[in-house]
Amino acid sequence: MGFHDTYRMSSHAVITNPEGKVLMVKATYGNLNWGFPGGALDPGETVHEALRRECMEELGCEVEILYLSGIYYHVGVNSHALIFRCGLPGDARIVLSEEHSEWKYLPLDELSPSQRKRVEDCLSFAGEVRSEKL
Repeated sequence: MGFHDTYRMSSHAVITNPEGKVLMVKATYGNLNWGFPGGALDPGETVHEALRRECMEELGCEVEILYLSGIYYHVGVNSHALIFRCGLPGDARIVLSEEHSEWKYLPLDELSPSQRKRVEDCLSFAGEVRSEKL
């Protein structure tokens, strides 16, 4: 990769409810997919700063970052996605930005195969950060 080539990196939150379902948000742009809260790093941001900013923008509330569980390379968009286990404060009230039309907790079997793999890796974290191409 050359110095001036475009490269992307993003930080995303895996947040579950007491039933083990995963918090997902539905985009109002692109192909309107469901995804994890989070997004691309801005120039000069750390991965933690980006995750906090993106979650505040998308969910309207702070998240508690617990640990980094995986780094996944997405060949189609030449990007690495960093997956963090996160929690919401007990009094959190989700207020979506204009980038998302709805949110809900989904069971693992309703996630895409790559999303499910990332969540399973996150929830079974044993101290070693996973790294894969998905």
